[in-house]
Amino acid sequence: MASAPANSGGITANRAELIAIAESVAKEKLIDKAIVIEAMEDAIQRAAKNRYGSENDIRAKLDPNTGDLRLWRVVEVVEGVDDYFKQIDVASAQKLQKGAVVGDYIVDPLPPIEFGRIQAQASKQIIFQKVRDAERERQFEEFKDRQGEIIIGVAKRVEFGHIVVDLGRAEGVIRRDQQIPRELVRVGDRVRSIILNVRRENRGPQIFLSRAHPDFMKKLFAQEVPEIYDGIIEIKAAARDPGSRAKIGVISHDSSIDPVGACVGMKGSRVQAVVQEMQGEKIDIIPWSPDTATFVVNALQPANVARVVIDEEDDRIEVVVPDDMLSLAIGRRGQNVRLASQLTGKAIDILTEADASEKRQKEFVERSEMFQNELDVDETLAQLLVAEGFGELEEVAYVDLEEIAGIEGFDEELGQELQSRAAEALERREVANRELRQSLGVDDALAGMPYMTEAMLVTLGKAGIKTLDDLADLATDELVQKKRAEPRRRAENAPPQRAEDKGGVLAEYGLSEEQGNEIIMAARAHWFEDEPAGDADTAVTDGEDAHAESPQ
Repeated sequence: MASAPANSGGITANRAELIAIAESVAKEKLIDKAIVIEAMEDAIQRAAKNRYGSENDIRAKLDPNTGDLRLWRVVEVVEGVDDYFKQIDVASAQKLQKGAVVGDYIVDPLPPIEFGRIQAQASKQIIFQKVRDAERERQFEEFKDRQGEIIIGVAKRVEFGHIVVDLGRAEGVIRRDQQIPRELVRVGDRVRSIILNVRRENRGPQIFLSRAHPDFMKKLFAQEVPEIYDGIIEIKAAARDPGSRAKIGVISHDSSIDPVGACVGMKGSRVQAVVQEMQGEKIDIIPWSPDTATFVVNALQPANVARVVIDEEDDRIEVVVPDDMLSLAIGRRGQNVRLASQLTGKAIDILTEADASEKRQKEFVERSEMFQNELDVDETLAQLLVAEGFGELEEVAYVDLEEIAGIEGFDEELGQELQSRAAEALERREVANRELRQSLGVDDALAGMPYMTEAMLVTLGKAGIKTLDDLADLATDELVQKKRAEPRRRAENAPPQRAEDKGGVLAEYGLSEEQGNEIIMAARAHWFEDEPAGDADTAVTDGEDAHAESPQ
């Protein structure tokens, strides 16, 4: 496109004043002057279209240095004119520009325009909107990479319990659930918080702050403890009950430095600075250990632990404490064990030594009776199997023969007989479960799904999942997500277990997320059997997006 002529018109305004306004707005809003100039040009273009007709392709150019304004209309040279606003014939075009030929774009200079009150107000709104959009974009770009950073602002106002904080070049908000309970913040107070999230939204960037997040405490320690800032000491885990109590697990990468002592500081000076910022929140500083059992023992301080049993399959830990340590281990309203569980990332069950003994006895009796009934053996032999660590029929049926024959008093012939009886017992169970599944009305098609057993089908039937469509409609976490462990010993007045903690329908069978995905997709396969290959691929992808959600 050809360039505009040098003297193609303008508006009756002081040129120096236009440039001064642009520079002032750019400086005040901390945005590029070119953005303000562009907004002015856009406003002038719209005003010109209102004057000469919105059907015209009108352009405006404001010189950022001199303030000179050029205004022109762009038209295309054509043989036959269809649109008189945007096209021109060859003869008329050559009057404006010698040598113009079909296909050229030429400029038609326009005379100056006068701004009336309405046009001036409209132009002002356009410029304000453009500047506002540029300011919002600048704010987002400035803060988007600062997540996890401590920032200090001034409380500007409180709206519905949420604190709006003036950050200087932007505003952030501390939502009610991210504040320290019972902390009183007044308008004008200086507030220190961590940038939790920055989101781009239509109304501008939303900067979410937090004073309750564990990372806020970790960053405070990094400011108070030089060894953490330098990376000599590392905070491996943190858990908080905001405003009440917190636990952090620390480790030193220098054997000559005690991580706990360094975090506490001389006469507690370092930890007290963090405590004061968190409104008196008590902090337990615990040495972190790669050994799970050791770390759990440390995390449950100040309670003493007698024994730790780790269940890798269910991803839970059973902790046995002396009878007089039970209430201390659990803590007020379950606080101590809850924080320890968050810190270690494991579900923790607290039992007294008496409870543990009773539980072991009960399990021993139940397993012995099961072996007696299913294997048709006497009590002594059943108890020997349990004492050697056998707890399920599958373990007896499928373990190496040498493990059973090696039990004191057993031989290879007895081992073979026990394995044969265990296999027969498992087959009887399978037949009984098949009959029960059929009586529940569960389709045979479900039996063809990968990893599916008759016991699982019975569980599905009892949950009302009886057809392929019923199964296909489930999300992965609804099928296999593990139940969040609930301590067997609960603190008085502890909140009840939430519905979302109860796990998937088949949670008790220990299926992985990948196996759950495979089952769900196999159940959905029949949806796409009659579709063309391309459509089926698209549908499967859409189905995964809609249903195959990962557990949270």
